Amino acid sequence: MHPIYTYIRQELSGYYPDAEAAALAKYILTEKFQLSALDLYAGKDMNFSSENLSEVNDILMRLKSYEPLQYIMGETWFCGFRFKVTPSVLIPRPETSELIDWIVDDNKREEISVLDIGTGSGCIPISLSLMMNSPVVSAWDISEQALSVASENARMNNVDIAFSRVDVLSTDIPDIKTDIIVSNPPYITDSEKTDMERNVLEWEPGLALFVPDDDPLRFYRRIAEIGIDILNCEGLIYFEINRAYGKETVEMLSSMGYRNIELRKDLSGNDRMIKAVRP
Repeated sequence: MHPIYTYIRQELSGYYPDAEAAALAKYILTEKFQLSALDLYAGKDMNFSSENLSEVNDILMRLKSYEPLQYIMGETWFCGFRFKVTPSVLIPRPETSELIDWIVDDNKREEISVLDIGTGSGCIPISLSLMMNSPVVSAWDISEQALSVASENARMNNVDIAFSRVDVLSTDIPDIKTDIIVSNPPYITDSEKTDMERNVLEWEPGLALFVPDDDPLRFYRRIAEIGIDILNCEGLIYFEINRAYGKETVEMLSSMGYRNIELRKDLSGNDRMIKAVRP
């Protein structure tokens, strides 16, 4: 193995499980320093300059503070596309890519209009723009900082998305119509914080993560209300959900008149995604 790879793993020992430390070492060397897999595993000697070694040590110091590597690197991959990420936005998760695949598989016709509510980094609308058949895509978020990151990601991926600052909990909702609403809103309850990893709890934006224990479906209920007004006839709503509230979310949508409600599990076997048809 490459000596710097071994050094990184040794430095992270005690901070991260060995498998995770190995994955971090590989990612740093292949993404940051452009080593090939052959260079990495064959142990090819690469002359690290003092500047390069200083960069490695800076990354290690931040990792030891449990800062997510994606924030340290300033970017991540999602659905095969590169995205800028900062502490103003959540780091895209693999479960969300499963939701993207569901939407793409369901909707093959051209120029379907899509609205992403709570867009964060813009990973959902940008991926849909690149994977669907010429969709017309818009996205809302309450955070100006998130919208700035999302807009930069749209430019970086060469897609045209209409971003707007909207607080969905307010009554001031834009007067639009759309075929699809998709949302991965805040859904982690305050009481679940004790089970969270430090790199999430201490670094990712709480505004995009948490809801009160006494109202875990706050955002789903409000977005479903909005959907009744702005979804076109036979319009669809797609949610990523808290695995603990699949049954409750289905019941809430049903009580509001939504039809053909489907609850799906993610690859880990957890209730994770819901689709429903407008009342």
